[in-house]
Amino acid sequence: QWHFVESGGGLVQSGGSLRLSCSASGFNLDYYPVAWFRQAPGREREGVSCLTISSNGTRYAPSGKGRFTITKDSVENMVYLQMNNLRPEDSAQYLCAAAPLANCSVIVPQLYEYWGQGTRVTVSR
Repeated sequence: QWHFVESGGGLVQSGGSLRLSCSASGFNLDYYPVAWFRQAPGREREGVSCLTISSNGTRYAPSGKGRFTITKDSVENMVYLQMNNLRPEDSAQYLCAAAPLANCSVIVPQLYEYWGQGTRVTVSR
């Protein structure tokens, strides 16, 4: 079974940085697109970033473009999300997911079948 474990969340001041990690098991992330989503309390889940199987194939939602960077470590089968210049509106539960039949042209939760439990990010003013 495909499985994800996210880590790296925490409390950070506005303008600070966090690096989230997603440990993937049960599949090789080199063969499937993976993505980061976030969900704030009482809000809908929204896409943050997507990593394709192509070299340097990344996509970003407008909310994080220029501030967030998605990367992977193929040897360790892990995906990362580096978040810089964080803002209070970035506060949310961050989850990684895989979409075997999707690509990264759009980052929408309806296309993703396999999810982690998430790691919480809180950005204070």
